[in-house]
Amino acid sequence: MTFEVPKISYSGLIKQIKLGKGDKSITVGGQNAYPFHLFEGEMPNPPRIAMEIWDTKPEDWPEAALEPFAGVTDDPVAWAKKCVNEYGAEMLCLQMVGTDPNGLNRGADESAEVVKKVADAVDVPLIVWATANHDKDTEVLGKVAEVCQGRDLIIGPVEDGDYKKIGAAAIGYQHTVIASTPIDVNLAKQLNILLGNLGVADDKLVVDPTTSSLGYGIEYCYSVMERVRVAALTQQDEKLQFPIICNISKEVWKTKETKIPEGEEPALGNAKKRGILLEAISAMVLLLAGADILVMRHPEAIRLIREMITELTAAKSGK
Repeated sequence: MTFEVPKISYSGLIKQIKLGKGDKSITVGGQNAYPFHLFEGEMPNPPRIAMEIWDTKPEDWPEAALEPFAGVTDDPVAWAKKCVNEYGAEMLCLQMVGTDPNGLNRGADESAEVVKKVADAVDVPLIVWATANHDKDTEVLGKVAEVCQGRDLIIGPVEDGDYKKIGAAAIGYQHTVIASTPIDVNLAKQLNILLGNLGVADDKLVVDPTTSSLGYGIEYCYSVMERVRVAALTQQDEKLQFPIICNISKEVWKTKETKIPEGEEPALGNAKKRGILLEAISAMVLLLAGADILVMRHPEAIRLIREMITELTAAKSGK
């Protein structure tokens, strides 16, 4: 007797969204089945990876994370070019750490100038990720949106407390919005509705459900992302049919497991390999949950995930 793989009938479709402009623009979304379920549906656009850079020199990164970017971490433009030219980054995420009111508290004008310089230096899509402080993010991202008008940035996080002003700036200056909510399906849907009512077009919205590292609650993040995809694909919930972005790099590399030297905890093994694998495994978990865009840090972890994406998307053709 021939075995037949059980198949789910999907009635929904994830919206396709174009990010960036020109020859290096990319498209995410468009799938009509669960992640990598190519035996049930189509996944026209494989998940994408954005390499992380910072607007200020990192002070607390472990050596394993700093090593690939030696000599450029104090210059966001040089850092961005290295990621694109040497590591083949198809997208970048500029983390605006320097704007944190509890840190350097850089002003909007200075921060926007940094973003503009990076945007001018590379031709790949650019994500600008602020600090989740409503007042500061409204000021900084509003200025960034203005200075980089027409450059099709992806800006966020846009939250319930600041969506009106940042969303309006994104609409006025033609940028894509990252709708960010704290791991809750209903909150995610509600913010998408609010942004839609504000005037943010469906093709200018990606969703950040909030994520964490392996070992730090990632199973709950997975469950929420899974429920978002179930609602989008099998329950025809149009307000959840958006690509998902996961800013995983900062969550992974701030954990103690990536920072403890091997000499202090021999049982944990090689510190460099430990950090790389923790990032790669965390990223793979999120891909299986439905992530369309991953923000990652270490080039070797990125290489591993690219290989997995290629292998999984080639499975249908038997390659």
